[in-house]
Amino acid sequence: MKSVALHNLGCKVNSYEIDVMQQRLQESGYKIVPFDEAADVYIINTCTVTNIADRKSRQIIHRARRLNPDAVVVAAGCYVQTAGEAVWQDGAVDIAVGNNRKKDIVSILEEYWQAQQPAADVIDIGTVREYEEMQLSHTAEHTRAYIKIQDGCNQFCSYCIIPYARGRVRSRREEDILREVQGIVDAGYKEIVLTGIHISSYGIDRGGSELLQLIEKLHVIDGLERIRLGSLEPRIVTDDFAARISAMAKICPHFHLSLQSGCDSVLRRMNRHYTAGEYFQTTEALRRYYRDPAITTDVIVGFPGETEEEFHMTEEFVHKINFYEMHIFKYSKRQGTRAAQLKDQLTEADKSRRSEILMGAEKQMSYAYRAGYLHREVEVLMEEKKEINGRVYWIGHTPQYIKAAKAVGESSNLSNQIVRGEITEFLKDDIMLLK
Repeated sequence: MKSVALHNLGCKVNSYEIDVMQQRLQESGYKIVPFDEAADVYIINTCTVTNIADRKSRQIIHRARRLNPDAVVVAAGCYVQTAGEAVWQDGAVDIAVGNNRKKDIVSILEEYWQAQQPAADVIDIGTVREYEEMQLSHTAEHTRAYIKIQDGCNQFCSYCIIPYARGRVRSRREEDILREVQGIVDAGYKEIVLTGIHISSYGIDRGGSELLQLIEKLHVIDGLERIRLGSLEPRIVTDDFAARISAMAKICPHFHLSLQSGCDSVLRRMNRHYTAGEYFQTTEALRRYYRDPAITTDVIVGFPGETEEEFHMTEEFVHKINFYEMHIFKYSKRQGTRAAQLKDQLTEADKSRRSEILMGAEKQMSYAYRAGYLHREVEVLMEEKKEINGRVYWIGHTPQYIKAAKAVGESSNLSNQIVRGEITEFLKDDIMLLK
């Protein structure tokens, strides 16, 4: 029996795909071992969203080679898709697997065993129009399952390499999604997270947006308790959209709306298709239909040409929105994107300074949002047992994705149970105490 160690980098789509690869390998008789152990095969599901992601992908590939110089090292995914011949330059990779080929990992390995020579299975992703169908029956997590509903992106933001790594929008068949979710629920999972490269585009390759219709069909599945939505395009959240999802009790009031900048001139240079004012209207629509929804976002600082005035407009705007959480990224120049050709690239010092300012704002807003739930009744889906300051707690998340902990006895098991209680205080800066 050959052993396989897997390592994932990047987004939730990658997490879903590596879960499927692991499942298929196990079903074919491979033994799964931790990545830091000796294995016959190492599979690294790579990321290329930033230069740092590229570097981490190469570092993990080299780590695998050091762990067992005789092992078969497989590099899969986005870095492989965009790096071209650079994947092979230092001899660390035996097999390169591009996107839309991960479902075939077992047959790709079998072909390698027969040929005993480096192999590439990378297609021109830009020409692909068919969704790579995968079916997941269980995940590494025990309470929450990520469900991939689409792949690819047609937005072509000027800073982003992902459309070149993932190709055009390809939507998964509704019946395949419903069958997978039913199987996940039958296996005991209570929460799903709809994920994809650009889930707001679900269905547009078939003539129109179908995301709401899909959500409504998922909502009636018996046994499914929570539906969490992945990152949404701000323009999709109209008043009608907010009204319809608010009528579905299983939808978690936790919405990730990617912002990138609060300044219209920067948004235009980024090729984002909305204004700061339109983004604000989106958040107001959600707040009309939900009490204190958790609104999170991504922001890029130091985009080429971003002046101090433009940055301060973003700083003021994020305070106006009052986010629950923000993920702050320093602009990373990606060869092959239009932004890489723009003049006035900022220094690392300027990007770091601006990043620190927004991270400070994020910390304050996030704490204030959680504090707003003090002395309120909430429901927590319990996920893990952990010792904190000498006491044992079960820890999970509310529908708003607030982390909460309940003190328990050593032998208690609340895994995958939804526990209702009152939030009484902060146990730690990022964990609330449930009574």
